[in-house]
Amino acid sequence: MTDFPELAQLRALADPDKAAQAAEYHKVAREYLGVAVPVIDDLARTWREGLDLPARLDLAARLWDSDVHEGRIAAAKLLTQARIRPDDAAWRLIAGWVAQFDGAAIADHVMKAGEKRLVADPSRLAEVEGWLDHPDPWVRRAALTGTLPWTRIRNPKPADLAQRDQILGWLSRLAGDRQNDIQKTIGVWLRDLSKHDPQRVRDWLAADGAQLRPAARREAARWLPDDGKAQPE
Repeated sequence: MTDFPELAQLRALADPDKAAQAAEYHKVAREYLGVAVPVIDDLARTWREGLDLPARLDLAARLWDSDVHEGRIAAAKLLTQARIRPDDAAWRLIAGWVAQFDGAAIADHVMKAGEKRLVADPSRLAEVEGWLDHPDPWVRRAALTGTLPWTRIRNPKPADLAQRDQILGWLSRLAGDRQNDIQKTIGVWLRDLSKHDPQRVRDWLAADGAQLRPAARREAARWLPDDGKAQPE
């Protein structure tokens, strides 16, 4: 692929030693530049400010298709914004990347952008529910990481509670999934919810917790008040 200006900017910041360390750490066969995420974030913010939405979507698609590790993170950063209007094309781009996930780092950056689009239009949960049956565990995991905002609602409305219960049902469906990253994500999802609705987490653990691996159960219960541990501020 011929470099375009934004990819060339990333390459100009490359650090070969850090790139080699990243390749060893992530263990996914693609090009690494060794550029830190905060630097990528700053670059993406600058690009975003100078582009209208169609141009931004085009740039995000080209950065993703470069298959450069930092390019894919930058693609996600371009779309990590609460207000994108209209946002159907942004959601379609994000959802289209999900089946290409092959590691946690890129997947988590993309689903941080994805969760903004899900909060903006919760009807998209119907599409995300279909990911639970996907044979690729990274796709199944994305259904959970993309819905983490529902663990953080301080004063949920009836619709929020209904959506939260829907997602808790997804956790029940995946509780017997032996894939390690699925188990970890279920534990984190429940742990985060316990800060705002500890009883709902207790109820879930009583009903379905026996299906989880011990480490995931411990993570889910980490912040429960009756554990004798203070909840985080």
